[in-house]
Amino acid sequence: MGHLLLLRWILLLVAANIEAQRKPPINIRAKCLGNIMRVEVGPLGGSLLDVAVIMNNTAIVVTPSIAAQCGFSMKRDLFGNALIYISLQNCFAQNVDDELFTTALQLRLQGNQFSQEEVYQVAETCQYDVWASREVICDYNYMEVSVRRATPEDLPLSGHPLHPSKPSNPHRAAEKRSMDAGFEATTVVFFTPEGEKPMSVIAAQQRGYGIGNTPTRLVLRSPMIAPETFMQTVVGVPMRFFKTSTIFEKKWFATQIDAAAGCPVQEGSVFVTQNTITWYLPQQMDPITSSGQFNLLEVHFGINGQRLDAVEMQAREYSVTLNDFYIVTELPIGGVGGYYKSHVQGDLYYVSYMIEPMLELLWTEDATREQTRYKVFFHIATHLRPRPLELIDNTVPGEKMFRMMLGHFAADVALMNITFPAEVLSMPDCSARGFNILEHMSPNTSLKVFTLQVPFADPAVLQQTGEGVTVYSLHLTFGLLILDEHVTFSHKAYLKAVVQDIVLPSVSGGCDNHNFYVLVKYGSQGYNFQTTVGKRYMTPSLAQHYEYMENRTHFSFVVPFSALDVTVEAIEASSIRSRLDIVLINPETNSQIQEFSVACNFPSTLTECFPNGTMTALALKLESVPLLNPSQLTLADPSCGPVHSDDRYAFFVFAVNSCGTTRKFMTNTMLYENEISLPDELLMKKSPTSEEPEYHLKISCFYDINTSQAVAFNTRPRRSKPYAENSEGQLQVVMRLALDDSYHAFQNSEDYPIAKYLQPLYFEVELLKSTNPLVSLELENCWATQEEDGTSEPRWHLITDGCPNPADPYQVVYHPVWTDTRVRYPSHFKRFEIQMFAFADGKNDMSTKLFVHCDVVICNSKSPLGGICGGQCSNPKRTTKDQKRDVSQVYGFEYASLGPIRFNF
Repeated sequence: MGHLLLLRWILLLVAANIEAQRKPPINIRAKCLGNIMRVEVGPLGGSLLDVAVIMNNTAIVVTPSIAAQCGFSMKRDLFGNALIYISLQNCFAQNVDDELFTTALQLRLQGNQFSQEEVYQVAETCQYDVWASREVICDYNYMEVSVRRATPEDLPLSGHPLHPSKPSNPHRAAEKRSMDAGFEATTVVFFTPEGEKPMSVIAAQQRGYGIGNTPTRLVLRSPMIAPETFMQTVVGVPMRFFKTSTIFEKKWFATQIDAAAGCPVQEGSVFVTQNTITWYLPQQMDPITSSGQFNLLEVHFGINGQRLDAVEMQAREYSVTLNDFYIVTELPIGGVGGYYKSHVQGDLYYVSYMIEPMLELLWTEDATREQTRYKVFFHIATHLRPRPLELIDNTVPGEKMFRMMLGHFAADVALMNITFPAEVLSMPDCSARGFNILEHMSPNTSLKVFTLQVPFADPAVLQQTGEGVTVYSLHLTFGLLILDEHVTFSHKAYLKAVVQDIVLPSVSGGCDNHNFYVLVKYGSQGYNFQTTVGKRYMTPSLAQHYEYMENRTHFSFVVPFSALDVTVEAIEASSIRSRLDIVLINPETNSQIQEFSVACNFPSTLTECFPNGTMTALALKLESVPLLNPSQLTLADPSCGPVHSDDRYAFFVFAVNSCGTTRKFMTNTMLYENEISLPDELLMKKSPTSEEPEYHLKISCFYDINTSQAVAFNTRPRRSKPYAENSEGQLQVVMRLALDDSYHAFQNSEDYPIAKYLQPLYFEVELLKSTNPLVSLELENCWATQEEDGTSEPRWHLITDGCPNPADPYQVVYHPVWTDTRVRYPSHFKRFEIQMFAFADGKNDMSTKLFVHCDVVICNSKSPLGGICGGQCSNPKRTTKDQKRDVSQVYGFEYASLGPIRFNF
């Protein structure tokens, strides 16, 4: 307890460098506890406390020496309060008939350099009129004995202890009588193992002893460590005693009052195990008890001067038992009423456990037939125990927040700052930065922990991204302070969290002259969403209709521009502008994850003119006229309606000289024109406030007045084996091997032969030197061989008649082609993916050389649909071989080859 014996008795609770904050109100509570009074002051926060007593309107500062001499002591509790213990018979008390005792205090709170001084005054009166003949108080810094002022007889001056002819006997059992007021204390004789040591009362007071006379009692007080005190072992327990006789003189007479006190010390009386403190106090404490019959009447237990009843003791797991020699007290370490004290040695953290139990005894002795009340405040401090600090990482990576807990600490530790690699932040700085810092007391002990939250987005957090994850790391050092000792120490920590990058599903797509091509990538969460095409969900039947294909990372499908789910935006002279809407939906929340639309102009002729003077026209319902009923459309003659219609279109067939068709002669041509619209009677029925636009579609035909036509027909024999056919004109094809499925980078010709391992191959075939958007490149057959000769065996059939080989367990996957900086005409390209497992074929040869070959057909996309030129595998079950060989839509045939590629399985 040496840290409490500071000059001017200053209690340092928080270091001066803590920033001034708004302090809570100071509470001052005084309580009478038998023959002592306790004053609680706090919480003190960052203030220093000076204590003074007021006598005759003068404040006298209570220094450590005055405290031991006059009956004062002070300590702090777990909650930052100062506890001041004051003997009722202190040097400054106003005493009324030894029954009412009043002590007035002045409390001065001195803050740090940013706060002002505060002064409080408190006075408390305690009533205590049940004095025993002798009362002993043992505090940590003084011993006090109070005895009734009565003597066995008056002695002549020659008989007092200064004259050895008649020695004193402190256990004399003779009849006693009250001492009258004429006697004055003049001498105090101290009895030590070395002998008697008399000194005057004034000299004794100058040496730090407290000597006081009240109306009925003599009070003696000695510092716990004083020259005239001595150590003595009582039934194995070391105790410190002081033993006196005080001489009172009156004219020719003198009398004496014997007084002795003894208090236990911790070493030798306290035994500590891992979880329990055991304190042994002797029942009979010779030399303050006689050797006669000893009767123990009462035993009371308390904490911090406050008695506890049996129920409270049981709840706190305290126990007090008696045997033949001792009063045995057992206390749980870490229990209620005590507290942990922090220590740092070599930057390692230690704690000791502090508790101040109180035992209050009442006994009588046959030799004196008088009662003794004995009260001991026993300060117990365990030896230092290492308490390795532990940082518990409670981070949940998905919350994007570091959550940590640092502990466990005693209550006297404060978190001062946190050091990051680039800066040091105080606690207010951390709070302003958005860090959540809290202090929590452990529910079962008086230890505490600090919790800290740091967002991943804070600049102090380092980020490293790669391979689909982001690694967040945080280096920090906690700056800590032991408050009452102003000792600093630190603890370093490192936290790391790995977060899988959340890539949302994505949709992309494009068009050729006939279809929409859509690619949906799953993202990092896999296939956990629903897809709508237009206004319909992608059901299994719809997926089959749209050539749905999927693998572990994405799926794709093809939607013809004339499909039901396609929206027509506009009709132009030689094309139709249509749009396909794709929406990805979270099935749990029914919210949209991704929305995608692709619009294209598709070459199309809605009007056909036949040599026999017949015209046909197709009127499509547009998005801009959603309420249009196509069956109500007519030609210029309202009696000419469609020959067929549904909710999407109306089809008209009529002769050029009917239905209100007009004719106009032009140079070498004749122009026939008509218009499709709603009849006037329906327009008149529409609401005047209707904002829906009217529908008007002009149709026309040109006929040559004087011209002739030549018809040509040729055939192409079917090949039994793959071969290369020289193309006519400037059309050429080339095959490339892409590095990945983005088709942005390709293998160079000088790289071959190329070694590949367990990975897919991405091929691209391009038609070169063509700027005709109506030309398309189609793959008829693709296969692989081990030799450069495309007719060699063995061979692996990859694409057959434009479709992935159905017998191949690892079928070719077509990839859509969209316009970009390199691709001007998507119809001039074909892209497909091959899995390398397709070539293993169960052979033992684990390394093979392969060449890939393709038969390529160059098609006229303006020709009627059907056959190989209708697109890859658009309807393979209904396409006949003759249709695939229809040369009316073919510009030519080409052959492409690539290799060698070495596969290591």
